[in-house]
Amino acid sequence: MEPMTIGVLGICAVFILLALGMPIAFSLMMVGFSGIAFLSSIDAALPVSARTVYDEAATYPYMVIPLFIIMGSFAGASGMTRDIYTCLDKWLGRLPGGLAVASISACAAFAAVSGSAVATTATLGNIALPEMKRYGYSDKLSTGAVAAGGTLGFLIPPSLGFVVYGMLTEQSIGKLLVAGIIPGFMLAIAFCAVVVIWVKLDPEAAPQQVREVSWRERLLLLRGVAEPLGLFLLVMLGIYGGLFTPTEAGAVGATLLLLSVLIKGKLSWQKLVGALQEALRTSVMVLFLVAGASIFTYFLALSTIPMQAANWVTSLDVPALVILLAIIVVYLFLGCFLDAISMMVLTLPVVFPVMSALHYDPIWFGVVAVLMMQAGLITPPLGLNIFTIAGVAKNVKVETIFRGVVPFLLAVFVVTGLLIIFPAIATYLPSKMTG
Repeated sequence: MEPMTIGVLGICAVFILLALGMPIAFSLMMVGFSGIAFLSSIDAALPVSARTVYDEAATYPYMVIPLFIIMGSFAGASGMTRDIYTCLDKWLGRLPGGLAVASISACAAFAAVSGSAVATTATLGNIALPEMKRYGYSDKLSTGAVAAGGTLGFLIPPSLGFVVYGMLTEQSIGKLLVAGIIPGFMLAIAFCAVVVIWVKLDPEAAPQQVREVSWRERLLLLRGVAEPLGLFLLVMLGIYGGLFTPTEAGAVGATLLLLSVLIKGKLSWQKLVGALQEALRTSVMVLFLVAGASIFTYFLALSTIPMQAANWVTSLDVPALVILLAIIVVYLFLGCFLDAISMMVLTLPVVFPVMSALHYDPIWFGVVAVLMMQAGLITPPLGLNIFTIAGVAKNVKVETIFRGVVPFLLAVFVVTGLLIIFPAIATYLPSKMTG
């Protein structure tokens, strides 16, 4: 049997195992191991699989994952989230849909110290949704805004999405994190614009509340955003200027946040254990996903599928843009059924060689890929952020939340389109990095 035929059968086997309910990491490992054994030998498959799991766990960049998770946990424990939301509410509350705009802005600010979209969504949801409910905001607008805003945690650095992409494609994680800064805050602004337009078209969705706030009160509340802003600038400027690696940046951020919660007296033993357990769970999950993808990639390389796919795509008489748009459509479809990181580990072994063959910048494509994974967090029927919000807003139907995020999905497409037209949005800052 031809190696390529075995490779195609292996890909089909992965989807069959997923349909039967096997976790994606073990599906990739099983098929990858079996494929290597079939194409080479069992004596080759055993050491490759064992060495891959060890190498992924022992790699230096992998340590950034638990550190970013711990940063988010400590940020939540410090009470930083409520301070951010209160400050932005006072500054932005007079805008149409001011509470929803403040919620999205707070999501962006919290995302700057947390690498988890789900953590961002859950944390802000518990604070912002009751407040919007009290002021008469529609469930569709309030839940849609927080669900969409929470996805910024997957794009604005520190982002687990960029870390996983960098590990899978062997790209600079530092450059990827820096590349996500401008697109991340562009998307936050686009989400805020969606709220303003929504409320202009449907004023009943967000009744305007006249709340007079003195400039003195506003300036005093800026202390609420000083800590996350200072931490974000320290971490990102340190990476940008070559002062420390992403892993060292994660260690610096986690240490400073630990000192903050200790000084404020807000770190109980229970919270510390919870933060470490969350970091352990997420890190092990990512480890097995990346290790499974690496074993499966080794199998695909033996089957020659990535090389054949890249050669076939480059031989097509169509513009590279058409291929890129087709891949984006595939990502949107997969986002309906898979979580973001699973999508990444499942597709990149084939998609990345194709993008490289078409001479797309790997850092730029990383931002586009993470944007599409981010869209998957709020696409029906299995958008992870949707069900996170449904767990917080227990009296709101899931269908209502899905309808609420549709306008925000359009904003994701607009920002993606701008990235395609103007690649420098993502590549300019990384090109100027030192160190």
